[in-house]
Amino acid sequence: MVDLSVNLSGLHLDNPIIPASGAFGYGAEFAELYDLDILGSFSFKGTTKEPRFGNPTPRIAECDGGMLNAVGLQNPGIDAVLAEELPRIRQYFHKPVIANIGGFSVDEFRECCEKIDAADQVGLIEVNISCPNLHAGGLNFSATPEGAAAVTRAVRQVTKKPIYMKLSPNVTDIVAVARACEAEGADGISLINTLLGMRIDLRRRRPVLANETGGLSGPAIFPVALRMVWQVSQAVKIPVIGIGGVDSAEKVIEMMMAGATAVEIGAANLVDPYVCPNIIRALPGLLAGLGVDRISDLIGTAWKNK
Repeated sequence: MVDLSVNLSGLHLDNPIIPASGAFGYGAEFAELYDLDILGSFSFKGTTKEPRFGNPTPRIAECDGGMLNAVGLQNPGIDAVLAEELPRIRQYFHKPVIANIGGFSVDEFRECCEKIDAADQVGLIEVNISCPNLHAGGLNFSATPEGAAAVTRAVRQVTKKPIYMKLSPNVTDIVAVARACEAEGADGISLINTLLGMRIDLRRRRPVLANETGGLSGPAIFPVALRMVWQVSQAVKIPVIGIGGVDSAEKVIEMMMAGATAVEIGAANLVDPYVCPNIIRALPGLLAGLGVDRISDLIGTAWKNK
């Protein structure tokens, strides 16, 4: 029997499949379709200190090979998540969840992570440092190693849970940013977040999105995500969660061969709500065909075998 289990900094997952934050909400809608306990875990909706309505509409746009979104971290705020959403999740998901935390200042990241640290349901904190730093002219925290290090250092001081820093691909040197996070105590790296893009409405002669630009996700970004997982996993000694354009068991295996320990699936959930359980069911046969007994044996094999 093929062993699909993986370990993320002490957090045991029955398999490496994790629906990504932003494409899965709090899981309630998907729980009506299938038993969520089949998943390794899931990363719930990005959470900030205060409730956020998000950006004005339209904030979603289709494009070749994926979609653009400028939702703007719509969420009810950390206190409501702790008081209302986590108790609801407990009713239909019986494993540790991943808390995706956003923020617009170092202090906000610190406060949210300190609060979520007390939640026993949360097995791992994914710190989304792709958010704009309002004290640095809107530059996102992962745009520089220094900005990424500052957030990592702050949240490391207030939580004992594993922290995985979620990085933006819209940088010159992703490895330098990842190394800065590792140096300040990050337990792992999640990458990538969306690529910056836009569409223009020909008749209106204006950007399709009210926000003008948005994040590109979907199959089009998979080669970029794979390349960055490949680079970062060789440069750091902490685990990597691969994210970006994954929609099949084959792509999960590619991500793991590139160095990912687990794999998040985002936009594909919006195309096919059964994509995650279908991938989990497909993995044993695919691995058996490759002569693999344990999926964890594949981690980084593409560069270990160079």
